[in-house]
Amino acid sequence: MKKNILKLNIKKIFIKHKMSNKHADICSDYLIKSELMGASSHGLARLKMYCDRIKKKLINPKPKIEIKKISGSISYIDANNSIGFIAADIGIKKAIEHGKKTGIGLVGIKKSNHYGLSSFYAEQAVKKNLMVWCFTNAPPALAPYGAKKALFGTNPICFGTPTGNKTPFILDMSTSIINRGKIRRAQKLGLKIPYGVAMDKSGKITTNANKAILGTQLPIAEFKGSGLAWMIDILSGVLTGSSHGGKTRDPFDDFSGPQNMGHLFLTINPKIFIGKNYLKEIKKNIKLVKKLPKAKGFKDILYPGERKNFIYKKNIKRDIAVPSKILQEMKELNAI
Repeated sequence: MKKNILKLNIKKIFIKHKMSNKHADICSDYLIKSELMGASSHGLARLKMYCDRIKKKLINPKPKIEIKKISGSISYIDANNSIGFIAADIGIKKAIEHGKKTGIGLVGIKKSNHYGLSSFYAEQAVKKNLMVWCFTNAPPALAPYGAKKALFGTNPICFGTPTGNKTPFILDMSTSIINRGKIRRAQKLGLKIPYGVAMDKSGKITTNANKAILGTQLPIAEFKGSGLAWMIDILSGVLTGSSHGGKTRDPFDDFSGPQNMGHLFLTINPKIFIGKNYLKEIKKNIKLVKKLPKAKGFKDILYPGERKNFIYKKNIKRDIAVPSKILQEMKELNAI
């Protein structure tokens, strides 16, 4: 489907679910960007979920978001149960504002919901020549190292920095081997998941998406990944006054109340210590890595962000393929 037509249809669906024109435009833009970046797990596959939660009054389509300025560098946001895209979009813009004025910006957000890809927000900061860290917690999916019950989310960690090149350095990764959205999408479309990324309820490795959802996902690097997920639960949940410790509700399965997710954004002016030399040194750093001898099967050594940028440039020239099941969901949502 043509991108502009698809975006217009998504926007109409959000507006029918009582969002403002401005907010519907932001949300539809983020979903389209997810598809173009090759992250379909965070794109159209989540549209029905967002709309279902709005209908059940678990996401507020017309939030009254409050921003409390704590200092010249710090703000605290009550998102009023907004869809995550809007809460995070406001939050990163405030962190950018602080970072540009004082050299460092810190923004905590509470009473929010799933906000899509962290790289969306990192890109905004990097375009303003800032370094950035983005954190958000998520519903239980990972068992803490040594436990057999899921408690932590696949809590993503994201870091971005200007590089002096057209493509910024943006590392956006979940603390699980694959993100939860990929398993959800496989479940929706009846596909298998890769071997070795999740266990069923009995603790056996499974490629069945349904069994994986009811079981636990495996963290990256065993206890190290578990530790990172725990750290992000503290930063995004405990620090911001949001749900944490397994209390964040699953947006697909748990309609007993709002998610109350927390987000944390940190921006830093990379020139604060070495001035304009930062860009010179980061270019040198990247060049040194790329000049290393290539392992067998590798034509290039890519830094985080290059692969997604390549996929985006390739996909921007194409129509977006919409699976028949998702197309049917969109038709039903638009008929409301």
